[in-house]
Amino acid sequence: MRYYFAPVAPHRIMFKKLRILILLFILATVGLGAWRANARITAWDNTVHVAIYPIAGDNSPASARFVAELNNESFAEIGEWLQGESNKYGKTVLQPVAIRVAPPLLEKPPMPPPSASALDAILWSLKLRWWASRHDTIAGPRPAVRLFVLFHDPDLTPAVPHSVGLDKGQVGIVHAYASRLQRRQNAVVIAHEMLHTFGASDKYDLGTLQPLYPQGYAEPQRQPRLPQVLAEIMGGRIAIDEHAAEMPERLQETVIGTETAREIGLLKTR
Repeated sequence: MRYYFAPVAPHRIMFKKLRILILLFILATVGLGAWRANARITAWDNTVHVAIYPIAGDNSPASARFVAELNNESFAEIGEWLQGESNKYGKTVLQPVAIRVAPPLLEKPPMPPPSASALDAILWSLKLRWWASRHDTIAGPRPAVRLFVLFHDPDLTPAVPHSVGLDKGQVGIVHAYASRLQRRQNAVVIAHEMLHTFGASDKYDLGTLQPLYPQGYAEPQRQPRLPQVLAEIMGGRIAIDEHAAEMPERLQETVIGTETAREIGLLKTR
């Protein structure tokens, strides 16, 4: 038996090539814009405007009340902490970041797909950036960084999902607790994800959550090395021993290490 295959019409081939070219053009344009945006915020010449968009992460009345009461002062310590850390590296910009809080959002951003392929991750990133541009409800200067923070009632959600910050598009999804008792620890998580949008990488083992030595240690030259007393902000935790680490209680227990400083432009590579 012989099989005969109809030839593919030339116009279909051209149409497919055209779609690929258009997609490549969009990706190149987005990539160039992201590179320019990252170069601006890591120059540390001017104040970087950061917007926080609070969202109730569940249907708890406590979460709704908590979100409704947030204002710019609720996150002032993040700016103060970054001011102190940038001063350590010789940067003299008067206010490195200006954090403003938008009115609460009722809609949640698209969440990253679990176990995503590289293509799925790229498509989700583009979808998130498009969604963020459609929900930019904040007055004043256009923000360079946008953080969508979902606050969860700790009585309903004892462990929040993983947060994510993207340096492509300077946008992040942060999961935090709707609790005044957790305010300072929330600030640690928000600062961590904010620095991701500046280009900082994680410095902990993704499987064990243990800080990596030396880049994930606040004081890698400390003798004895363990226990550490501070956390490197992108290391995420204070290393107690080779197998245990603790979450810092406040930003004052964290520092920006030299590798992170290089990644975000605070310390120039020689």
